[in-house]
Amino acid sequence: MKTFDFLDLSILDIVDIVLVAVLLYYVYKLIRGTAAINIFIGIAIVYLIWKLTEALKMELLSDILGKFLGGGFIALIIVFQQEIRRFLLMVGSTSFASKGFLKQLKIFKTEEEFVTDVESIVKACESMSKTKTGALIVFERNNNLDLLKKTGDPMNAEVNKPLLTSIFYKNSPLHDGAIIIEDNVITATRVILPIEKDISIPARFGLRHRAAIGVTLRYDALALVVSEETGQISYLKDGEFILFEDTNHLIELLTEALN
Repeated sequence: MKTFDFLDLSILDIVDIVLVAVLLYYVYKLIRGTAAINIFIGIAIVYLIWKLTEALKMELLSDILGKFLGGGFIALIIVFQQEIRRFLLMVGSTSFASKGFLKQLKIFKTEEEFVTDVESIVKACESMSKTKTGALIVFERNNNLDLLKKTGDPMNAEVNKPLLTSIFYKNSPLHDGAIIIEDNVITATRVILPIEKDISIPARFGLRHRAAIGVTLRYDALALVVSEETGQISYLKDGEFILFEDTNHLIELLTEALN
């Protein structure tokens, strides 16, 4: 019986296929809902056709497709620069890279570790929700947000409910833009965040939600949004948001993600 060499699979081949599948899943997760998804699908189809022509010994077509994919590498970097940046940020923010054994050594611990007062933050959001006071709160985690902080006003104040509600009070000079919380300290106010324009979200969500999506996609950050129109509280992570009615569950989710 005739056999095809390219169908002979070893254990390493299976591992290779699984790893590629996992990689493709995370790439898809990064670009899902963006305009880049169609480009990614097109490239994947061309690549599969190329590998098929290689396996079938179609040398001319295989050579053309191979040169097309090889020569287009730089173009792909340009097209997918935001997605590549987010992917590298995601890799660099894994528990191994950001919380690895080096950071566990006492010699590398130069500061006292703080616990974010999540309950006060959520209670403040709940209070602002009742009065339909718009708010955008960003939580710094593993990625440094100093570049974003420079777009706003510096602050060094410990988190508490009265301070948060006063910052976002409609007549407050600090209410525009976002605030950034690091550990349990508000480090910046009136911060300008990147707006993600290529993502489709329901019309009832405005610029605050787009800004929160943008910062959580581009950085390893979390965000809370209080809608000025509906008073709805949204929790955002990795560009995806969850609407909350039960703030107790939100406290648990945020505490787990931050602390």
